[in-house]
Amino acid sequence: MKIVRCSLESWEFPYNPSHPRAIRIIAVNVIPGVVLKPAAPLKTLFPILEEIDLVLLMSVNPGFGGQSFIPATLKKIERLRKVVDQNHYALEIEVDGGVKVDNIGEVSRAGGDIFVLGTGIFKTKDYRETIRQLRQEIAPHPSPLPTGERMG
Repeated sequence: MKIVRCSLESWEFPYNPSHPRAIRIIAVNVIPGVVLKPAAPLKTLFPILEEIDLVLLMSVNPGFGGQSFIPATLKKIERLRKVVDQNHYALEIEVDGGVKVDNIGEVSRAGGDIFVLGTGIFKTKDYRETIRQLRQEIAPHPSPLPTGERMG
């Protein structure tokens, strides 16, 4: 799991099935990714999921920082994770907008792999402590039972 990823190797753009941009991006050895705004239906991505490496789900309407996370995004993350896993697609789900310490665990459990935080870090008093808390929230939790052991 990643909290922050900055890379010149990835470029996300709004999906338009008639635009050849994705083909050109792949040709120059850049990670192809698609951005889906909150109002866009997830099913628009289904025809291209096997051709891309990253889906960025916007959990706020793009434009300015400090917006609240749109709760309906959690269902979208869960649905996308299910489709990705069932079809064995090799892509990551990135979530951008309103992600903070108090919701990153839920976003991670829904299926998010990469989390973009701006004000979720920079509007806090102690960046280091905030990042520690974020990592703690997405860390795998140990199973209450040893492997192979059953209750009852």
